Amino acid sequence: MRWQVHSETSLYADQWLDIRIADVELPDGRHLDHRLVRTAPGAGAVVTDEQDRVLLIWRHRFITDSWGWEVPLGQVDEGEMPMVAAAREVEEETGWRPGPLRPLMSVQPTNGFTDSLNHIYRADSATHIGPPSDPWEAERIEWVHLSGIRRLVEAGEIVCATTLSALLYLLVEHLPAPQPPFGYDAGKPFMLSDLPIDL
Repeated sequence: MRWQVHSETSLYADQWLDIRIADVELPDGRHLDHRLVRTAPGAGAVVTDEQDRVLLIWRHRFITDSWGWEVPLGQVDEGEMPMVAAAREVEEETGWRPGPLRPLMSVQPTNGFTDSLNHIYRADSATHIGPPSDPWEAERIEWVHLSGIRRLVEAGEIVCATTLSALLYLLVEHLPAPQPPFGYDAGKPFMLSDLPIDL
């Protein structure tokens, strides 16, 4: 059942976001004023190395007053290609220049509230070029072994929806072909709890 948008009005806008109110008609004919945020797209990358480690940043998010591991990610500048923005963000936030990038996924982490769209790319290598040019982005920059990702998720140390989506996708890519005793059933949804502990 599709919701119909009759109008949108901007309440506040700057170079980062546009806060709007929409007149939305529900399928039963009722109308509601729905608040939403429109933003420029974001881009980032999941960068791994030959030791099955992923490049992550440990940072504080003041809005939720929480710390967590995240993949490097930032806004795509006007006229910039998302892949170029992803490479730039990795370099600025970590001091590592990613190897060749390829698309991994696109995700809308809060599509009930904002049209925010994050393009995530994948690189199998990186070259250290020096300290990050945006040193305030991260408290720490580390190569984290893939075997530790599940424990970080369970400990609440990875909570960013885009990072979670990208890393879980990466873990599924690294799974061996499903076989007993793993117990994978193609007829049922795949859950995080289905992953082997020692992955």
